[in-house]
Amino acid sequence: MTASPSQIIREDIQAMSAYAVQSSAGMVKLDAMENPYSLPEPLRQEIASLVATSEINRYPDSVASNLKDRLRQTMVIPTGADILLGNGSDEIIQIIIQACARPGAVIMAPTPTFVMYRQYALIAGLKFVGVPLASDFSLDLDRFLAAMREHNPAVVFISYPNNPSGNLFSEKSISQVLVEAPGLVVLDEAYQAFAGATFMSRLSDFPNMIALRTVSKIGLAGLRLGYAAGLSGWIEEFNKVRSPYNVGVLTQLVAEKVLAHNSVIERQAADICAEREKLVMVLKSISGITPFPSVANFILARVPDASQVFEALRQHNILIKNLHGSHPLLDNCLRFTIGTTVENDLLISALRTILGASNHGVEAADRVR
Repeated sequence: MTASPSQIIREDIQAMSAYAVQSSAGMVKLDAMENPYSLPEPLRQEIASLVATSEINRYPDSVASNLKDRLRQTMVIPTGADILLGNGSDEIIQIIIQACARPGAVIMAPTPTFVMYRQYALIAGLKFVGVPLASDFSLDLDRFLAAMREHNPAVVFISYPNNPSGNLFSEKSISQVLVEAPGLVVLDEAYQAFAGATFMSRLSDFPNMIALRTVSKIGLAGLRLGYAAGLSGWIEEFNKVRSPYNVGVLTQLVAEKVLAHNSVIERQAADICAEREKLVMVLKSISGITPFPSVANFILARVPDASQVFEALRQHNILIKNLHGSHPLLDNCLRFTIGTTVENDLLISALRTILGASNHGVEAADRVR
């Protein structure tokens, strides 16, 4: 007898949907919070030479000592903290949840937020508790603290800034969560380069905190590299769950090389922030669009009919993220990644056409230039 997947695969896994990645061939890609800028040509040549002489016939350094040293220096990771590396920050989230997956354990996060916190919790057979944010996407602190007391979560994930809303929860609220949490708190700082706010320097103040980041948003999404910093006791245990050689030779070499040129990363992040502020101004001027404040490299906005606008943008060869239906607070919401000036201009032009906004009387200062 030949077994079928329905006989072998867990029923709860069969009921799930895989994470959907939209095809972007031939599109202006504004859906995945990527850095739209290429690296400077001289740096690309350095990377090419480095790759050409790399020993890809050998397994990578399993502990990635050189890369960790570079991360510690460039990202100002405290001396007393240890570092965990992952194939993207997604893998680190999965590692943490797997390591903490005692029977009956609860994973908690404010919602809406990054969907993989919930997905990995359910895959591990754990209960996920999402605590709704306030209507303006701020953290409802009293509600969140009450939920922690009720559910006693093993791990709390907080996206800082939050994805998909783009806002920072107050430092005071985060500190209160860290003080009162019964277990581990993972502060996901994936968009820290654009927000200018971090708890990384306060790891010694909060021994139950892990600071999680990725290089994906700062221009190295194709490398798939995430890193987490925390006290050695936590990192030592998580390393037992981490697969050997999970960060490849080329990822280690290229990431180390680019991070050694941190001024390039900082300059591109500053350009993205400037484009973000210009784009917010223009979106506010278009009737029918309500953008929310953002300190990330994307903007969340509400429109009259998100699905209609999303499909119409696809007809203009522009790909964005439709969040309608994913959470009650995201009713008719779209998320726009900040692109280049040209890409942002194409988005604005298409939105004006789709929503019937007039192009007359637009001042030069309101254009994304």
